Amino acid sequence: MDTRTSLIHLRIARVRDAMLQQQLAAVLVPSSDPHLSEYLPKRWQGRQWLSGFTGSMGTLVVTSETAVLFADSRYWVQAEAELAGSGIDLFKIPTGAATHPIDWLATHVPAGQTVGVDGDVLGLATAHLLQRTLKTAGIALRTDFDVLAAVWPDRPGLPDAPVYEHVAPQATETRAERLAQVREAMARAGASHHFISTVDDIAWLFNLRGSDVLYNPVFLAHALIDARQAVLYAADGKISAVLQRVLMADGVHVESYDRAGLALAALPAGASLLIDPRRVTLGLRQRVRDSGPDAVRVIEAINPSTLLKSRKNATEAAYIREAMAQDGAAMCGFYAWFEQALADPKNAGRLTELTVDERLSAARNDRPGFIGLSFPTIAGFNANGAMPHYRAMPESHAVIEGNGLLLIDSGGQYLGGTTDITRVWPIGTPSAEQKRDYTLVLKGTLALSRTRFPRGTLSPMLDAIARAPLWQHGLDYGHGTGHGVGYFLNVHEGPQSISKTIPEATMAMEPGMVTSIEPGLYRPGQWGIRIENLVMNVPAETPEGSAFGEFLEFETLTLCPIDTRCLDRSLLDAGEIAWLNRYHETVFERLAPLVSGDALAWLTERTKPVQPSDADGG
Repeated sequence: MDTRTSLIHLRIARVRDAMLQQQLAAVLVPSSDPHLSEYLPKRWQGRQWLSGFTGSMGTLVVTSETAVLFADSRYWVQAEAELAGSGIDLFKIPTGAATHPIDWLATHVPAGQTVGVDGDVLGLATAHLLQRTLKTAGIALRTDFDVLAAVWPDRPGLPDAPVYEHVAPQATETRAERLAQVREAMARAGASHHFISTVDDIAWLFNLRGSDVLYNPVFLAHALIDARQAVLYAADGKISAVLQRVLMADGVHVESYDRAGLALAALPAGASLLIDPRRVTLGLRQRVRDSGPDAVRVIEAINPSTLLKSRKNATEAAYIREAMAQDGAAMCGFYAWFEQALADPKNAGRLTELTVDERLSAARNDRPGFIGLSFPTIAGFNANGAMPHYRAMPESHAVIEGNGLLLIDSGGQYLGGTTDITRVWPIGTPSAEQKRDYTLVLKGTLALSRTRFPRGTLSPMLDAIARAPLWQHGLDYGHGTGHGVGYFLNVHEGPQSISKTIPEATMAMEPGMVTSIEPGLYRPGQWGIRIENLVMNVPAETPEGSAFGEFLEFETLTLCPIDTRCLDRSLLDAGEIAWLNRYHETVFERLAPLVSGDALAWLTERTKPVQPSDADGG
């Protein structure tokens, strides 16, 4: 047993000791924090600390005899490697939103026993489902037990990085204007108060940013809003006295982070509280009095800010286009350098996936308005590219040499927008099968990119359009096709999701939404392909007098060539070739003024129009 797995065995043993003391048959450890964030501050990375699995999503269940890690298909290969020898079994689930951990508990925990989970990191909607399922199985649920507090002796504290303002011109609306919009929505819902926990909603609403969560410019806080004032609950010292005075001018008070729950418990009798069950934890909901003479009426609905921030205004759209151009210029510089370095015999065996991460990040860092990466760069060569959320590490990475495919998924945070792009590049000579896979994935990207649809279409309904070219050949991918993207905020945001998830009314596609289009194909142990652009919903031309309402289409925002050396021309029709050529014309027109020298030469070469005679060539 190696040192790593022996540590995991020891930690799981500590969990079982704590379970025994608390008379628990099982403990559920989600990948979550009190704000239900995707990327977690170190204090709440307990699932990773206990299991050794480093993927961003996953759920750990520990019983007296068994430990099981539930992960979706994006992480199967990674999880199998990281869990090897740990004594933790991998349960493969098809999608990240699946209920398999809950169902597993209902069938593996004997009736009459108790399951423990920390309610302070358990989403309210998930808690409702967990409570119903376990109750039906005759199993009790205890939500006041934080197993991490019992077994993690050197658990990190709260992050203490300072909060700062997102200011004009990139901040296109004032704090007062955004608070007014939220209060209007509260009034329509009949709410006197509104509580927010999601950190991206808070950052957007108050025009503030931070660095408490890796890759997302947000900070840990809760907020409570009524008709006259707003209270921001943040750790002491994070918001300077100067900034507090600025906030006070807009009716925003700052109080200690740990007072948020107390404020919920102290809401006045007869108050009506709006909370989002998908964006607030059970622990906080339990602080609200919901019975007796002093009861507070609870209204469960989506956060108004979630809907408002998803719809970028015209000024924000202009800044996003500018950020995309700067991001594209950075990639031109990197790829020009990379192809030259790859062709130099002196670099044989020296270029690795780590090199890609380092040099591409440096290229972005040189662009105006760049703040940081929007997620960890994924540079996967051949078999590593078959793991959708792979990340090269110093102790485990591939040298880029020989023949194959290099998948690079990366993005940046700019003052005027957030980027996310995936491209696949041939190394050496791609095989006929690789070209076929690449072209089928590209057909999916093009099919959805060219789609028009009625305004208000529920975003999951669009998912099949991108999958259809792969389905025709008996192929598919396990992740969603597209996610919403923030404005100098989280690279993954809602409410829209182009995926196999069950549609909800809040997922309606509206003008100004920015979403990714990223179909893929993964052959474990061989190669992976994903071609991703960000797009914005814009009005489509509708015939005058049409009785079918307003239609939307996608404006492709991402600006970077799509490699044409991997194309199998026989699989593309004239319309697809025409779209690709028009896209490359736009890429060249927008990026050429921002680059020079080798980068311009690379851009010129990679945006040449595709001709039938060279679509299958080099």
